Amino acid sequence: MTRRGFDELKDRPYADVLIIGGGINGLATFRDLALQGVDVALVDRADFVSGASAASSHMIHGGIRYLENGEFRLVHEAVTERNALLRTAPHYVRPLQTTIPIYSTFSGVLSAPLRFLRHGSGKPRERGAALIKVGLVIYDSFSRGGGRVPRHAFHGRRRSLSLLPHLNPAVKYTATYWDASLHDPERLALDLLRDGREAGGANARAANYTAAAGTRDGKVVLRDDETGEDVAFAASVIVNASGPWTDLTNAALDDPTTYMGGTKGSHIVIDDPELLAATGGRELFFEHEDGRIVLIYPLKGRVLVGTTDLEHDMADPIVCTEEEVDYFFSLISHVLPRIKVDRSKIVYRFSGVRPLPGHGDVAPGFVSRDYRVESQQLEGSDGATVLSLVGGKWTTFRASAEHLADRALDLLARPRRRSTRGLSIGGGRGYPTTERARHQWVADHEESLGMVRTATLLDRYGTVAAQVIEAIAADADDAPLTTVPAYSSGELRHLARSEQVVHLDDVLLRRTSLAFTGAVTAESAREIAEAIAPVMGWDAETTCAEVDRGLARVHAADPAWLAENAQA
Repeated sequence: MTRRGFDELKDRPYADVLIIGGGINGLATFRDLALQGVDVALVDRADFVSGASAASSHMIHGGIRYLENGEFRLVHEAVTERNALLRTAPHYVRPLQTTIPIYSTFSGVLSAPLRFLRHGSGKPRERGAALIKVGLVIYDSFSRGGGRVPRHAFHGRRRSLSLLPHLNPAVKYTATYWDASLHDPERLALDLLRDGREAGGANARAANYTAAAGTRDGKVVLRDDETGEDVAFAASVIVNASGPWTDLTNAALDDPTTYMGGTKGSHIVIDDPELLAATGGRELFFEHEDGRIVLIYPLKGRVLVGTTDLEHDMADPIVCTEEEVDYFFSLISHVLPRIKVDRSKIVYRFSGVRPLPGHGDVAPGFVSRDYRVESQQLEGSDGATVLSLVGGKWTTFRASAEHLADRALDLLARPRRRSTRGLSIGGGRGYPTTERARHQWVADHEESLGMVRTATLLDRYGTVAAQVIEAIAADADDAPLTTVPAYSSGELRHLARSEQVVHLDDVLLRRTSLAFTGAVTAESAREIAEAIAPVMGWDAETTCAEVDRGLARVHAADPAWLAENAQA
């Protein structure tokens, strides 16, 4: 059984910096500070990357629609970071062709400036070709001097329907531009965690299922969610990177704040070959008639559809409602009217709350996606400082982490040793980006598992696959799973042993993409639980409990499943 991260914190209950929140921004800050030689610790009340960061649209994008908000600094930074991630994380971040169906020529030319001045008030108006053209010219300009994707292109109705014949025949134009897809958000975040631990050694500690539960004598009380044990932990700087829970974390630290005003975004994943083919291998990105930006996006042999943008109280459950599903179906029928889908095709639902700042009467779509850092002294401490990250998005995680790390370094009076700009992440180091290089990498590592399996593991983990291959080869009991043959028991035992797995759902939802693709059933959950039970130290009773818990977590955003199984 592997040692819990909480035990490492309990053995030495102090660090220069304590980060609360193991989402993408917290983990990126953890890596940055570890690279500077700072003694840093990170905690998350649940698993790593299990909150807002696990509910993304699986995109790394500049945010073309933020131009209408006047957020030129954010868009420029996001495009720069997108281009960098295509180089530093090519195993998970790849160019994504994106097409906008357009149904008018001049719509929105006058209303867009007014919406900006009025912060989104007034009736939404569809964006026409002229307005979209202006936006894409500006968007392309931000890639100059380091562009990693092609320029945009416009097509008329005939050419648009020849390329995408299932589009609504009322389409007048399509605009196609390039952003980037994020194939495995959770695994990219776990790469950052691994990089940080390797860089910092004993001075880079991280514990999941460990909550910041309060303060005691100027220290932060950390509580092990598994045992209830707690420890008072001392740090000179506390970074609150708990996303939409930032105000709740500060309240636990005896300093209530009202920084946040997050909005809920839901997605569904559909297994429908006809819908998948209709996308033409590209993302369809457009504005629905109610003014919301929505997407239909092929990924992992499925189609991701999202997203909503609804006000949310953090005290309420975060679920994908039936009304949201109806909304998704209506937008599919609007863009691809010949494609018929129903609930039987949904294999996964997920929902999360964006860590947006409080915004009063500003419409959700006009709330800034930029970030800022707030500072206050830890209640009862002798000079410890709490830095709270307000806002932030997946694409800009490196830049926001650099900002947080620099603030922490200033407070510690320590210099920055190195920049994270251009620094490869995890399995992106040495990743083969040409077919020739890919064939060579597979040939160099295929001896024990064969070419096909080695290539699959390279796709799944990047060059970190070399460690996975070594572990599988050393596992005498390794065998393909009966329920999910693309995975093997030895592979899953390696993940459980090396990636701080505590519960079965950590594997189903975050160490693999099994939940996303709809591969989690009662049978597969049980087989996976039994495969990792020896590593986890689970007996038969615990294994059964983990299966029940795992299935409930996989379906946590599905209110119908939850209601049905609550009755059972």
